[in-house]
Parts: sequence; structure tokens; C-alpha cells
Amino acid sequence: MLTPHLHGRSPRSGTRSLQRGATLIESLVAMLLFSLGVLAMVTMQGAMVNAQTDAKIRADASYLANELIGKMWSDLKNITTYNGTSCAGQTRCAEWQSKVTRQLPGGAGAVTFDSSTNNVTITIGWSTPAGGAHQYVTHTTIAGN
Repeated sequence: MLTPHLHGRSPRSGTRSLQRGATLIESLVAMLLFSLGVLAMVTMQGAMVNAQTDAKIRADASYLANELIGKMWSDLKNITTYNGTSCAGQTRCAEWQSKVTRQLPGGAGAVTFDSSTNNVTITIGWSTPAGGAHQYVTHTTIAGN
């Protein structure tokens, strides 16, 4: 014999409404996890852009220092004029310093030439968009014949 149903509802209808609520909660949890994953990827992308910018600036500083060394090698007779932070007496050096200022954010270059040892020290400084100050220093010896 069949048991009578109260108010025209089957005993399973209460279970179905509970399952519908569980499905909604599962969907909300899945959306939360997906959102956290997207947020993590966006944060990682920002960190990669910053690292790439810093690496490019360091590579540019290295290139600029090597460019000046090449200019000095090609101008051995005037090598003693490549000295100081202003390079006032040397056109090539002043042009190089201007290039450093244009290409690097907050860039400045200085050259020190020791005529007794023929040692050259090139120092290039810059500041990153995030506000950190950085420096690239290279040393070499330029000896003419």
C-alpha cells in the first residue's frame, strides 16, 4: 500500500532543494578559485614586466659602457681627455653622456682615466620607474702603442 503524501509533495522534493543549494555553493567556490587563479596570473605578469624592464636597462647600460670603450680605443691620441663627469674637453665623451641621459631613466655617466696605468673606469647610474637607484661599473685597460 502506498503511503499518503503530505501537502501533495513527495518525500524526495526536500532532498532536491538541498541539492540545488549545494550545487550553487559548489559553483560559487569554483568561481572563487578561478578568480584567485586569474589574480595570481595578473600579479605574476606584472612582476615579469618589471623584471624585463630592469634587465633591458642593465643591458642598455652595458652596451653604452662598451660603446664608450670602443670610442676610446679609436681615439688613443686624445684618451686623456676622456675623464670626469662632464667630459667638457671631449666632444665624443660629451655626446656619449648625452646619449646615456636620453636612453636611461635618470641616467648619468662618468669616466675616470688613470694615465699612469691606462686604466679606465666607466660608471653609469640610473633610477628605475619603481624608484630604485642602480649602477653599472666596468673597468678596462687601454694601452696604445
